[in-house]
Amino acid sequence: MPHAPAGPDTRSETRLQTAPNGATGALVLADGTVLWGHGIGATGTAVGEVCFNTSMTGYQEILTDPSYAGQIITFTFPHIGNVGTNDEDMETLSPAARGLILRADITTPSNYRSSRGLDDWLRTMNLVGLAGVDTRRLTRRIRDGGAPNGLVCHAPDGRFDLDALREEARAFPGLEGMDLALEVTCRQTYSWDQTAWAYPTGFGRAEAPTRHVVAIDYGAKHNILRSLAGLGCRVTVVPATATTEDVLGHRPDGVFLSNGPGDPAATGEYAVPVLKDLVETGLPIFGICLGHQLLALALGGRTVKMHHGHRGANHPVKDLATGKVEITSQNHGFVVDGEALPAGVTASHVSLFDGSVEGLAVEGRPIFSVQYHPEASPGPHDSHYLFERFMTMIDLHAKTD
Repeated sequence: MPHAPAGPDTRSETRLQTAPNGATGALVLADGTVLWGHGIGATGTAVGEVCFNTSMTGYQEILTDPSYAGQIITFTFPHIGNVGTNDEDMETLSPAARGLILRADITTPSNYRSSRGLDDWLRTMNLVGLAGVDTRRLTRRIRDGGAPNGLVCHAPDGRFDLDALREEARAFPGLEGMDLALEVTCRQTYSWDQTAWAYPTGFGRAEAPTRHVVAIDYGAKHNILRSLAGLGCRVTVVPATATTEDVLGHRPDGVFLSNGPGDPAATGEYAVPVLKDLVETGLPIFGICLGHQLLALALGGRTVKMHHGHRGANHPVKDLATGKVEITSQNHGFVVDGEALPAGVTASHVSLFDGSVEGLAVEGRPIFSVQYHPEASPGPHDSHYLFERFMTMIDLHAKTD
């Protein structure tokens, strides 16, 4: 649920407590723990699952990644705000994340592309944040105990109803069993032709595309769509609830399954039957993140909730076919169970952090998926070849069709 904007306080004055040391913000966990700090961004409260991200760059892309729906993001890197914000680094039109937690106050921006500071942007985007928290302590807690439910609260007057905040944090049901794709998917079908940003011209446009890809939007990041368009694709984006007939009615050369938030088993109730049909058509299929997990379910596999997830821009992944190691950008709290892969489906990539499944290949079919984000640039561009692999599959399928 989105945070509640500030308004007249109707709670009993006797329940309001003045925060210690002039604090204007708090993180309240479901177990009752309270961490005090300084409120940033919008005022009010935001409840969700508290996770951490280890990326050193890309905070605006992270905050606007639809896959973070239902989550409060703890940034482990201290200098958040250093490049400001702009209108071009948005991964969606409005953020789906619930809130954010920082170690230090927002850094003064110093970047030629900055159009406004992060605090002003957070207020505009109605995002509640908290600064001044010991994020090392919080990250260790998440690492050791798993991602807790909690809420962030920003009250400029420094007065809090801790009993009510604890009750709200405890009442949050958690992400397991929650279908969040419906919150972030597009409402109607649309076409996409924007390509990647480049200095000094900005974004480009796809000219004379030679392939047609239907992208099922479970919470698609814009840069994924740009990556497809940049390789000569006319992209038609359809909602997560699109039927088999909806998808095939566009006569695609290939089908892309996007990233997205929430529990894949919950989203799979309506997505998996469609994906089973699409698998049987023989069309090339490429899935990323939630799309990868939903594809696994459609193929007969299963997914499980992770202890604290993978979120960062420094995750090493091994391609089992080539032996090469990629440095990847990741954001997921669920994973495909490597012990429950059906016959004919193999793990193509594995995490070098914990050995978990990071990619799937289907024997004899032009179908594959990865858990991480090849459209992102965590520094290197190690994983961009996956889009080219998808193009090759589409071209080969067209020749044999």
